[in-house]
Amino acid sequence: MSLDRSLKSRNALSRHRNVLNRAERLIILEEEGRWTEENNSIFGLPKVVHRKSAAGKKVKEKKEETAAAPGTPGAPAAAATPAAPAAKKS
Repeated sequence: MSLDRSLKSRNALSRHRNVLNRAERLIILEEEGRWTEENNSIFGLPKVVHRKSAAGKKVKEKKEETAAAPGTPGAPAAAATPAAPAAKKS
């Protein structure tokens, strides 16, 4: 029996997986220097921590604002409007 197209996940293989297959574990262990083909067996491999790296948000650069007189076209909007007086608490 086949699976309906609407139930299939489009990115099923591209998502993050916690479990690595043997070949992926060997690659990571070789990069870390914890496994060599001559000295180690492919059986009983040590566990490998596989964390998904989180991409940080891009920080927008602040544009340098020139110091212009209030009310001029180049002045910032906050400088053009006076601050509201603080409300009294009862």
